[in-house]
Amino acid sequence: MKLENDQITQMTEKILGTPKYRGKGIPAETISDLIIKEAPNHSSAKLLLKSVKRKLHNIVAPYLGEPNYEKLAEQLNNIKETEPSSPQIHALSLEILSQHASTAERIPNLESFYEQIFQITGKPGSVLDLASGLHPVGFPFMHLPASTLYHAYDIIQPRIDFLNLFFKALGLQPLAENRDILVSPPEIHADMAFFLKEAHRFEKRSPGCNQAFWAALHVDALVVSLPSHNLGGTHPLIDQHRRLVQENLSSFQEIIELQVGNEMVFIIKT
Repeated sequence: MKLENDQITQMTEKILGTPKYRGKGIPAETISDLIIKEAPNHSSAKLLLKSVKRKLHNIVAPYLGEPNYEKLAEQLNNIKETEPSSPQIHALSLEILSQHASTAERIPNLESFYEQIFQITGKPGSVLDLASGLHPVGFPFMHLPASTLYHAYDIIQPRIDFLNLFFKALGLQPLAENRDILVSPPEIHADMAFFLKEAHRFEKRSPGCNQAFWAALHVDALVVSLPSHNLGGTHPLIDQHRRLVQENLSSFQEIIELQVGNEMVFIIKT
């Protein structure tokens, strides 16, 4: 079906006003983008709305309802020594990372994960953390200086607010930003970008989108990770995810693959 701009706006506002998404700070452009891309596949507004809600749920559902950012902010404010090497900061970081399956899986290999990546890329002075989730709270385990320009992008505003509190406590600039990176890729240059366990979810949102998205980034190295197995560990995904990366390469010149725990890591150097 064909929609006028005011219809797109009305539908966007209707979705953002539902109890499920109200107050999450999800960018309107995310909803509008889903509506525009799904509209040609449906003959009625009702079916279109249902499809868009389903896609939106797939994008944000893994993060809805957790953690309690007010409680985490209070815990952070109660820590007296907040430099990245502080044992209390390390403990809080691990507590936060353990609350989501994707980052919890990485905890047993956390320091090794960054060591192996930085051996190839060098230690970056500037980083883009794309569709970051709560990954940036692992910064203390990266052993990077507080002068690092660490830009984090996510579509959930309360998460962005907490990440900026966390960055400021550690002495970093508060560079977390509410942005739909697929609709509006970052335009700044950085030494490297993390894009962790998200490329397969982007493909579900918009098949084939990763190629143009990766090509639009201004980074010297792009670190893409994907799970080698499903969360239960019963179904291997290695061939499927290796193919996803290969099919979405564009003008990148070199790719190095690592395996760290249950994570396939592809370091794409431009």
